[in-house]
Amino acid sequence: MSNFKEIVTKAVVGKSKKNSVDSFSVETEQTPNTVLGCWVINHTFSGANNNGAVMLNGEYDINVWYSYDNDTKTAVSTKRYAYNDKINVNLRDNTGISNSNEIIVRSLKQPTVSDVKIENNIVKVIVEKELAVEVIGDTKIKVSIEELDDDYDVVDDNDINDEVIEEIDENYLN
Repeated sequence: MSNFKEIVTKAVVGKSKKNSVDSFSVETEQTPNTVLGCWVINHTFSGANNNGAVMLNGEYDINVWYSYDNDTKTAVSTKRYAYNDKINVNLRDNTGISNSNEIIVRSLKQPTVSDVKIENNIVKVIVEKELAVEVIGDTKIKVSIEELDDDYDVVDDNDINDEVIEEIDENYLN
């Protein structure tokens, strides 16, 4: 007959991911004629418990390389943007997120510029990103414990018969 034991361990108790599309306006020092390039760098992010929901907090820099003065000169304009996104995480054991839970955030898709254009002398940028959240918490698992017989045959190396050793053919592999 089997007995059961409960083991308390840390495990992933909830997962979720969020895809976001954000729109920004980047002001430039000069009136832009053409956008020559636009990229996102220095992305940092973290997750925190906020009354049972996960808040994703992060920031990144948007750089816009543009031409001005009838496309005869270029400049780069940089602006830092912060974001706070709420994400609902469904937990497997239907309990709430507490301060004892660990929240791990991963970037599945780094912030990327999907569209950039000039409207009324202001550069409009659309940025897409995707973040995944895992909530780590205490959980219990049950394992079956089987009783094993302790009736093992004990073999002592000194009990090996010399006759058995003499019967070994040393040229067997040749």
